[in-house]
Amino acid sequence: LGLAEAVRQRFERLRVETAANSGEDDEDLRRVQVSCEALRTTTRVMHCLAWLLNHRAHFAGELSELQLRRHGRLIANFPASELAVVESLPADVQALVHESERLYQRIQRLEASWRTTNLTGESAVRRLRERLIRAVGDAPSAA
Repeated sequence: LGLAEAVRQRFERLRVETAANSGEDDEDLRRVQVSCEALRTTTRVMHCLAWLLNHRAHFAGELSELQLRRHGRLIANFPASELAVVESLPADVQALVHESERLYQRIQRLEASWRTTNLTGESAVRRLRERLIRAVGDAPSAA
């Protein structure tokens, strides 16, 4: 949450600074670039927060594994920041953008690991089938 608030505040301040210096066509392009990067960065952070909250709800028993698998995924191909635009931003804003990218990459690794672990493990359906087979196999025949 701290990163989300820091990103929002700093980009808002940067928008105000950019708007104060506007007047030329180049500045219009700059304002659009800053707005796009602000949206991209805040969205990236909010997707991470949503992922974390969904998993917390799952571990607290508020979401089933099926619900989590359906609704708790990260966007697979989230658009990357434009390097030239990021390099033109103030150093503190660049640091926030890079921090949001690192967070997103970390969450992607966690999700990939979680999905791999759960996909290679036994499914609930397979466990239920095995229990039924054991129960039917152990039951005395009625014939």
